[in-house]
Formats: sequence, C-alpha cells, structure tokens
Amino acid sequence: MSSGYIVYVDESGDHSLTKINPDYPMFVLAFCIFPIDLYVDRIVPLVQRIKFDFFNHDMVVLHERELRQAAPPFDVLLNASVRANFMDRIDAVFQERFGIVATAIRKHEFLRRTGEAVSPYDVALEYGLERVFLQLQQRGAARRETVVVFESRGKKEDRELQDEFDRIMDRTRMRGMAESFRFQIASKQANSTGLQIADLVARPIGTHLLKPEQPNRAWERLVDRMPKSRDGSVHGWGLKVYP
Repeated sequence: MSSGYIVYVDESGDHSLTKINPDYPMFVLAFCIFPIDLYVDRIVPLVQRIKFDFFNHDMVVLHERELRQAAPPFDVLLNASVRANFMDRIDAVFQERFGIVATAIRKHEFLRRTGEAVSPYDVALEYGLERVFLQLQQRGAARRETVVVFESRGKKEDRELQDEFDRIMDRTRMRGMAESFRFQIASKQANSTGLQIADLVARPIGTHLLKPEQPNRAWERLVDRMPKSRDGSVHGWGLKVYP
C-alpha cells in the first residue's frame, strides 16, 4: 500500500576525501518529500508551465549550476527582468507544501574524525533517510511504501548505492523504517520534475553553511520547507550537519 508520498534525492559536491575542493569542501544530500497528489496536481504543472513560458518546450532540465551561471539554455536569464520573473516563478513552486530534509558533511572535519575508510555519501544517506522516516511518521505514513528516487550515476555506482541503502534498512533500529522505503533509480534522461527540484535545493544549503552571512535567496526559499525545532531552528531537524 502506498504511503501517499514520494521522495526525490540529489546531491551537491562530490564525496571524495582524497581531493577536497577548497572552494566548496562540502557534501550535501537533499531529500524532497512530496505528497503524491500535490506533486501530480500542482508541482509538475507549475514546473512544466515555467519551462514552456521561458523556453517554449519542456525538454530543458533545470540544473542549479547552469541556472546560477546563466549558461545555455538558461542564457535568457542574462536579461535582468527575465531573471527576476523566472526566479519569482521558482519561488512560487517552493511555496507549495512539500518537505525538505538534508544532510551536510563538512569534509575536512569528517576526514579528521573518520579517515578515508568511511564514505560521506553513506553517512549522509543514513542520516537523511532517518529524518525522512521521522517526517513520514509525523504524517501517519510510516510502514506503507514510499519510493525514494535517486538519479543514476552509472551501473557500478548505482549498484553500490543500492547495496548501501539495503544495508541501512537491514541494520536500522528505527521500527518500521525498513518496510517503509523502496529504492528506485531514475536515468539521467528521465527529466524528472522531482529530481530537478532536489537539484535546486542541495547546493544552496552547502553555500549557506559555508557563508551564512552571504545573501542566499535560494536558501531563504527552501528553509521554510524544512522541519524545525520549537525555537525555529532547522539544525538537527530538517538539516543534519556532520560532524
């Protein structure tokens, strides 16, 4: 039986510990939790309309990096008024009531604590899935099937990811988590709205953690979608930062 929810996952930064990018020493794994009815009836049509209104077709794939740099096909955003209108439309998508949780790994500190034997991806995946499960519990949707969708990274990487996903499900002490999730890989050609929204989420989280005083419109739009503590903090709730 379906839980009535679907989860899309994307990452920002690589999970290598041998070569750490000094400009972005982060790995972020973002999970977008959509009620299926909302996703089908509101989210997908909103994103499709954005694509047709700005690009005249829906083959374009929204990527945060190309959007930020206004690289083709997003060079239309070099026009300031067009960019402002486009960003307002993206903001409207994030006003819909779906959820976001994320895990962020500070790679230098992680390496000092764990060494190279532990993968940042595996740690981020486990923390993230646990927080997604807690959100499903709060919504009364645990112990019913929720599909968790990842973008394909290649046959070897996909197999390793599924193996780690299965290991997490086998060893979890959170009752009901193992029977709540089903693993799914989507090809890069899928043009999935959910994966594209997850892509827009991941890097702004890492940028905010690295430069919290820097204006970050993307962070401001997504933070409202994150679970918070009673005092309004996302840390430890919608956002797990490790270490």
